[in-house]
Amino acid sequence: MSDPRLTPDPATVTQDTPAQIARPVVDLCRAPSGPRDRQLLFGDALRVLDTAAGWSYIQAEKDGYCGYIPSDSHGALTTPTHYVSAPATHLYSDADFKSPDRMRLNHTSRVTVIALSDRFAETSAGFIPAAHLTPMDQHQTDPAQVAALYLGTPYLWGGNSRDGIDCSGLVQAALLSCAIPCPGDSDMQMTLGENADGPYRRNDLLFWKGHVALVTDGDTLIHANASAMACVYEPIATAIARIATQGDGPVTAHRRL
Repeated sequence: MSDPRLTPDPATVTQDTPAQIARPVVDLCRAPSGPRDRQLLFGDALRVLDTAAGWSYIQAEKDGYCGYIPSDSHGALTTPTHYVSAPATHLYSDADFKSPDRMRLNHTSRVTVIALSDRFAETSAGFIPAAHLTPMDQHQTDPAQVAALYLGTPYLWGGNSRDGIDCSGLVQAALLSCAIPCPGDSDMQMTLGENADGPYRRNDLLFWKGHVALVTDGDTLIHANASAMACVYEPIATAIARIATQGDGPVTAHRRL
């Protein structure tokens, strides 16, 4: 049976129109006005497959995830030139940090730069500090270092932004920033890499039922979790014991990218 998260419902598909997210953060819902499954960020590319009653049925480009977003939350597709490589930034009305800010953009948001100076990048939506952007063809190389940008971020089920993130959202942001393809949910992420045995290595993935964490060194991991209600470092042995004690079972997989 096909996975409805990744396979568009043929009974719902009436079009196939390229578009992109036009708000800082948009919930990707299971049904119109339904629960949040994931989130999409400013500039994320997508295909609009149907529009009705103010909702668009879409499929995200970055991971193939299907769901519903408000129809006024997306616009015409452009070719991004840069992405936000800082934890977050602001988009200003002028090339001046004292000018009014128009919106807050999160890490991995994608933008199209029209002109670039030493201080600011101009886009059709406003000006972004140049230091907060990286060209699209320049990728990060260390997922654990990227994940550290989210330390202290509040835990949010289905979250994918610096405003709120969950375990699989953290892993996806870290891996996609390093040009490593990564699906949206932890059960799908368990197919990444290869099974690993022995000592833990930096950037290994550890899985429990419904949870994933990224190893930062042989004794430590980073994860967004509902126990701390935040993205935190935690000793691996402590995490394994705590998760078992709270009734969520043992480690179910150890994967090496």
